[in-house]
Amino acid sequence: MTIERDIEESIPYLVSDEKSAEFKHQEPTTPDTVKPWVHFVAGGIGGMAGAVCTSPFDVVKTRLQSSVYRDLYMSQNTQGNFITKGLGHFRETITILRDVRKVEGSRALFKGLGPNLVGVIPARSINFFTYGYGKDVLVEKFFDGKENSVVHLLAGINAGFVTSTATNPIWLVKTRLQLDRATKREYKNSLDCIAKIMRNEGITAFYRGLTASYLGSVESTLQWVLYEQMKSIINNRAEKLKQSGRERTAMDSFFDWSARSGAAGAAKFVASMITYPHEVVRTRLRQAPTENGKAKYTGLIQCFKLIIKEEGLASMYGGLTPHLMRTVPNSVIMFGTWEVFTTLLS
Repeated sequence: MTIERDIEESIPYLVSDEKSAEFKHQEPTTPDTVKPWVHFVAGGIGGMAGAVCTSPFDVVKTRLQSSVYRDLYMSQNTQGNFITKGLGHFRETITILRDVRKVEGSRALFKGLGPNLVGVIPARSINFFTYGYGKDVLVEKFFDGKENSVVHLLAGINAGFVTSTATNPIWLVKTRLQLDRATKREYKNSLDCIAKIMRNEGITAFYRGLTASYLGSVESTLQWVLYEQMKSIINNRAEKLKQSGRERTAMDSFFDWSARSGAAGAAKFVASMITYPHEVVRTRLRQAPTENGKAKYTGLIQCFKLIIKEEGLASMYGGLTPHLMRTVPNSVIMFGTWEVFTTLLS
């Protein structure tokens, strides 16, 4: 299995060759297994580290996806080529971060971080656990002990479905808190938000946007498949280095770890660019705006059509820049932390 190979490649520099050989000789578990609870714990720690570091960009992204803030924040300059627009969105993101801190205070940059962490830790734990364990089962039972892209695809789909179902209520509360206006606050805190949703909208409201979340699992699945392919290339390079007879150094292990972490960020970038519109639809469904006393968005397809009709196709990419500024480094931090703690806990 590739995970255990990553672990073995990351520790040789901690001990001498003689001690390393003794360590491997005494290892009681098989070389192709990482216990499922290790994925669970390491995934939760990695998710927490990434969420805390990138929370301000998450706030900006959610607001730009929302119809409440979109007209307030969207830049009036829509002219220019792709590069010019990209730089404009980057400046716009930085300006929004500055304005939010100036008008609402520094704490506003971390709005929703509480329920975000409450969601991220179990979500990443469940995702890494379900993916890792599901992959092991598929390889052992159906693919004769060999990994391939089909295994990664099936394990990713399973992990995305389970994670989305388990954590959708938490993400809904986080979204409501991030969209709560500073000048007219509706919710005091997470508990107040939960109580008001239960009282005014019913328990089923906590699963608004779930269909969009299932659609969004395509993104996480694609990221897993791309990440595994990139990691395989990195591991093959390390194996060739080993076969050449040159002794591995601590710097070799560090570069391999950095490359795998970077691969996670690159995989997230590609997956996000392909699947981003579902993020906007999911936010609108969770936002649950009303029009003439009735819910404006009633379902996934209706929401897609109405947003494009009223705001244009470009609106389906609202908040893309802060989303990429958040998710790409988030993935680097999360997967890098996950590998470190997988090594330590193993």
